Amino acid sequence: MNGEIMLGLVAGAVTSIAVVPQVARAYRTKRVRDISVWQPVILVAGMILWLTYGVMIGDIPLIAANIFSIACNGILIGMKFCYRGGDNGADGGYSLGQTNQTEDL
Repeated sequence: MNGEIMLGLVAGAVTSIAVVPQVARAYRTKRVRDISVWQPVILVAGMILWLTYGVMIGDIPLIAANIFSIACNGILIGMKFCYRGGDNGADGGYSLGQTNQTEDL
């Protein structure tokens, strides 16, 4: 494997895992009130275009990164619709004045 492909795979992996903490938190808390559905929808549309381009030019890092990112953002979109009924309470389950610093880690 040459250096360019390795760099592309590492870059794709780093940018693709950016959504994983959001997906994990949404799954764990079942709270998606503060997530805009439009951000992942628009992002998936762009990633589908990048995936198509990657397939056309045969760029494996581009293809792999976009398949993974489309899957993760697709899961997030699905959770936005599945968990929307569980978002009860205006404060999202947190009391004013109280914070849980470990929640965001």
